[in-house]
Amino acid sequence: MPLLEGKNVALVVNQTSMVNGQHLVDFLLEKQIPVKEVFAPEHGFRGKADAGEQLENTVDKQTGLPVISIYGKTKKPSPEQLKGIDWVVFDIQDVGCRFYTYISTMHYVMEACAENGVKMMILDRPNPNGDYVAGSILKPEFRSFVGMDPIPVVHGCTVGELARMINGEGWLTNHEKVDLTVIPVKNYAHQDRYSLPVKPSPNLPNDLSIRLYPSLCFFESTSVSVGRGTYFPFQVLGYPNPKFGSFSFTPESIVGMAKSPPHLGEKCYGEDFRELKSVPRFTLKYFLDWYHRFPNEKDFLTRERWFNLLMGTDAVIKQIREGKTEQEIRASWKPELDAYRQIRKKYLLYPDNAQN
Repeated sequence: MPLLEGKNVALVVNQTSMVNGQHLVDFLLEKQIPVKEVFAPEHGFRGKADAGEQLENTVDKQTGLPVISIYGKTKKPSPEQLKGIDWVVFDIQDVGCRFYTYISTMHYVMEACAENGVKMMILDRPNPNGDYVAGSILKPEFRSFVGMDPIPVVHGCTVGELARMINGEGWLTNHEKVDLTVIPVKNYAHQDRYSLPVKPSPNLPNDLSIRLYPSLCFFESTSVSVGRGTYFPFQVLGYPNPKFGSFSFTPESIVGMAKSPPHLGEKCYGEDFRELKSVPRFTLKYFLDWYHRFPNEKDFLTRERWFNLLMGTDAVIKQIREGKTEQEIRASWKPELDAYRQIRKKYLLYPDNAQN
């Protein structure tokens, strides 16, 4: 608070930016902090937009503040929008996956602040998948909004730690550095289980979906439904053919979750993970299993480019086609992951006794 008093502040926030049940915007205004504008990421300021939905600039009805979309035509605050701003405060709950776009938004905001001499403050939050590191490292040619930095699928950092890494490793354009302040979480360690008090996005409604998300997100590049259009997304898999399992569900249009989900109105058959006794960490098991269930790859993998962007490389799909096992594929990631773990260590703010 002392750093922000009397300073012109812009916020990068969404529905997770709560302080004891009160939204950070309302909290700061109540404390007489001069909040000038709000930057809204994917899903919007109040978190009600569909995944991928373009957002327009608007005015927040409750506060009268301008709300500027940085998920749409532009993904980075402009010099005009940052004019006269002393601090940009980022406070968004992440789930620890490279392709979850809030960290891409953070990267762009860091870049804009660095270029325009604006200080940036991150109000850190625990990472519900922060107890391990896994997956392929992003290759430069697969850089996109679902993968900005050379980190693995499950990066094992809080947003504060990740911002320190982006800054420290020179990953911003022209190796620029932002004047960064991270406000750390008290009493947190990476091995702690953390149950999110607010849904981080419309289709990650609970702990199970958040833990399965790193493994199931790759199905978004296939013809298989991950349960969008149900009240249990990222907790099931299904396809409109009874041969895929006795469990069934029918995706429907749900306002605020999925307006037009894949297989809308079609009965899908497959797997229900809601009764899992122990939820696996990131695994290729589900993807490989379903890949081999389809006689023709083209009927399964419908968006190969999207799969590669999510994976951050085209090596994995090549390995799958060669018939490699999950164990063999994971072994190929080890050298790069070991190198990443060494980099990560430099930026950790919290105890981490993981053996992974």
